[in-house]
Amino acid sequence: MKPTATIDACRASHRLLLDALEPLTDDQFRAPSLLPRFSRGHVVTHIANKARAHVGIFEGAALGKVRRVHPDGYDADEAADAGAGRPAAVLRADLADSLLRLEAAWAALDDTHWDRQGIMVAGPRTMVEIIGHHLRNVEVHHVDLDIGHHPSDWPAILVENELPKRLQALPDRAGHAALLAWLIGRGPAPELHGPW
Repeated sequence: MKPTATIDACRASHRLLLDALEPLTDDQFRAPSLLPRFSRGHVVTHIANKARAHVGIFEGAALGKVRRVHPDGYDADEAADAGAGRPAAVLRADLADSLLRLEAAWAALDDTHWDRQGIMVAGPRTMVEIIGHHLRNVEVHHVDLDIGHHPSDWPAILVENELPKRLQALPDRAGHAALLAWLIGRGPAPELHGPW
């Protein structure tokens, strides 16, 4: 079944992100983001690249094909490096085009196609799961841009869907004693280990 609420949240997130990027200059895109080693241009390039990769997965699902998010040997950091230094207008246009193409790919899927699968880095996922991944990617990286978007701005549907998954994986991401001490108010929050 088509995840209408998630699609609506994605479209709203796209508009917020594009609007927030509109006044940024070339120098502001070259400024550091909150991600180590990544400028804002890196982050925007990464969001655009991931959206384009998702277009292929959703178009494949419409054709009854299972597609991979990235070809073998793809390096997301190298791809972000390659596009990070482009002018602000080019970065914005690339992102807007990628997001528009992704929204069109969603619109082309009929209600029965959303349970079809694509292959993400972590393995097979349904189209419903992949659009949830996209929403998380856009919202988290909007925060990483350090341009005024905060976790408190995240849509409720993102928080409601992601929090249970992250809590379930929590015991695998920190020492159990340190985690328990933090949960019962007897210690600081432990350092968490990936995958993110």
